[in-house]
Amino acid sequence: GTVEVLDLLDRLGTPQAIVSSSKNARAVLAAAGMGERFAVIVDGVAAAAEGLPGKPAPDTFLRAAALLGADPAKSVVVEDASSGVAAGAAGGFAVVVGVDRGGNAEALAAAGASIVVSDLADTLGEGATA
Repeated sequence: GTVEVLDLLDRLGTPQAIVSSSKNARAVLAAAGMGERFAVIVDGVAAAAEGLPGKPAPDTFLRAAALLGADPAKSVVVEDASSGVAAGAAGGFAVVVGVDRGGNAEALAAAGASIVVSDLADTLGEGATA
């Protein structure tokens, strides 16, 4: 589901960023064959270099939006962790999607998710294709 949604966003010309607390996010993306896919990557290395506090503070998401030239009030955050959902909500993003990978739906909703799905493809709606 996730790759299909990313492919659709690519076809629509929608800029995308990765925001991760991990200091090896770039290596993980490269290993997954996605190293060049995202216009912006704000990871643990970038956050430390810029003095940005980690999630649940919204700073890393806001930095990614700024680098994309995107207005947070017109942007979407997708997160699978409660701290990331809280960061997206605190940052004033238009929609914060919580992805429940198993038994975390209530916590994601409580943290401020606009919607909670079990698969990112669920955001496409019934009958939608990526």
